[in-house]
Amino acid sequence: MHLDMHSHILPGIDDGCENVEESVELLQRLEALGLKKFYFTPHIFQDMYPNNAETIGNTFHGLPQEEVGQLAVGYAAEYMVDTAFDQQFANNPRNLLTLPGEHVLIEISYIEESKLVEKVVFDLQMEGYIPILAHPERYIYYHRDPKKIERFQDIGCMLQLNLLSLMGYYGRNERRVAKYLLEQGMIDLVGTDVHHERHVRALEIGVQREDIRAYFKNCEIMNEELFSGVAT
Repeated sequence: MHLDMHSHILPGIDDGCENVEESVELLQRLEALGLKKFYFTPHIFQDMYPNNAETIGNTFHGLPQEEVGQLAVGYAAEYMVDTAFDQQFANNPRNLLTLPGEHVLIEISYIEESKLVEKVVFDLQMEGYIPILAHPERYIYYHRDPKKIERFQDIGCMLQLNLLSLMGYYGRNERRVAKYLLEQGMIDLVGTDVHHERHVRALEIGVQREDIRAYFKNCEIMNEELFSGVAT
């Protein structure tokens, strides 16, 4: 994996990096781990992080090019699927920030199963988008029965795993479900989902502690294939 398609490294617009200096430091440390290209995907969550194309685009273009070089290749967003997103999408379906190829990164509540997600996935597909469900291993209501996550594949979602989940950063249940999804060959994409220094430090320790490549033997990870071309 040389391309990270899910991160919160853009400074000052969500719960990720607080300033440009932190963003630059984390990018450089991640580059030392072998990552060469980054798509930044800040939250768009109306109640907490009401970002839009302008706020995200301006922040991206404000990064110091002399320091980030060719690491910062593009930006999109991580959309919270809720009633606000559903309404906004209905009003303006062609206004989404996407990864290359019209791929849209979505997330759902961590604590309560979404009643809207299947409708939203269908609506996205009808507009020509390809939905990607972020970190399915982290939704606690699937921990007892991770087989239910297959439903997202059935309705046309790609699935993106957080590397930190596999390293046990979030907890034992997240690691267990991450390993299950990999064993079943269900994971399409991998992201760091880095927000801050603690996440990068956990990755640095994790890659030294364990070679995780064997966990991916049943999956075709498509980061490079889908997103290594022209940035959005």
